[in-house]
Amino acid sequence: MALHIIDEADRCLRCKKPGCQKGCPAHTPVPQVMELFKEGKLMEAGALLFENNPLSAICSTVCNHEVQCAGHCVLGKKGNPIHFSSVENFISEAYLDRMDCTPAQKKDASVAVIGSGPAGMTAAMLLAKEGYGVTVFEAKDKIGGILQYGIPEFRLSKGLLVRYKKKMLEMGIQIRPNTTIGGALKIEDLFRDGYACVFIGTGVWRPKTLGIRGESLGNVHFGLDYLADPSAYDLGETVAVIGMGNAAMDVARTALRRGAQKAMLFARGKKAAASSHEMSYARLDGAEFIYGKAIEQITPEGPVFRTSIFDEEDNVVGYEEETELVRADSTIISVSQGPKNKLILTTKGLKGTDEGLLQVDEDLMTTCEGVFAAGDVVSGPRTVVEAVEDAKKAVRSMIRYIDGRRSAGV
Repeated sequence: MALHIIDEADRCLRCKKPGCQKGCPAHTPVPQVMELFKEGKLMEAGALLFENNPLSAICSTVCNHEVQCAGHCVLGKKGNPIHFSSVENFISEAYLDRMDCTPAQKKDASVAVIGSGPAGMTAAMLLAKEGYGVTVFEAKDKIGGILQYGIPEFRLSKGLLVRYKKKMLEMGIQIRPNTTIGGALKIEDLFRDGYACVFIGTGVWRPKTLGIRGESLGNVHFGLDYLADPSAYDLGETVAVIGMGNAAMDVARTALRRGAQKAMLFARGKKAAASSHEMSYARLDGAEFIYGKAIEQITPEGPVFRTSIFDEEDNVVGYEEETELVRADSTIISVSQGPKNKLILTTKGLKGTDEGLLQVDEDLMTTCEGVFAAGDVVSGPRTVVEAVEDAKKAVRSMIRYIDGRRSAGV
């Protein structure tokens, strides 16, 4: 493995205008990292990675590299792009457990972080590094959010999240598990208890329904619920998955790896929302892809579809009258998800969009003074690295907000 990593670093051209860095939502300084790695400065390279992206060890594993860093590599235009993610993973894995957790200077202000998914973890670590006291409120028993409860173990080791939690605790971050803000405690209680500001990174945990007959049957499940704890489900031998995004790929692969003999994924159109890499892995695991099928209803025997009718540009323009029953022991709906509304319902002045996402201004402050938000709860379902980048922006705004209030004597 080490030889392969060195070979990849040797192939890197260290472009003056690196497309890989531009293609990364977090703008990882790839040439500088590669140069440090080539010089044998592993810890310096790791420090640079984590300064830019505290979740470097995670993003190097789960990011859609084919359309981000590798997808923008100049060498990929005529041949094989640099697989920087492999180099990044090697460096960040080595650096994580040896990372210096000492803050630059201890501040006399504390911050509350609601949610410990990608955005919440990023915000907590960056704020702690700046010397702020940080308390993370997590509704579940483990940290990680979608990383813990939405990405299968075979794609992201949960042991990595344990290591991250250890480093967060070393940084002085306090974690309150099984604590839902908007339940016994509300945002107003956080301000009452002295937190200078609040960050919301609660993600999107409400599965989107199809609004069709049969969704409440006992053999029907939602993909997000299934991925949270697959061991709780008995799906049978044949599984139908409605949807063809990355999460649907995880659902199908998990079902097959847990004993299902057949997993079929259905899409209304002729294209899948999932990345080609995730689809290729699902295909290797034995998943089948069926296009041009619009779900009509779900029965105890399986889902019922109508065949899509396409125009010359492959747009769906209608459906055939005849229906088709596809026999399946279980049907799993995996067509995206939206936010829960507990915080909006329990926080005076906190407003959401028509989709239930939190409204924020250009500084990522919500409609409540001193309450900031980033990640999927603001943007809707996106990638881990995009949540990281948004959280970085929110942290900068939070620090300016705290400093501004202090200068004003508030």
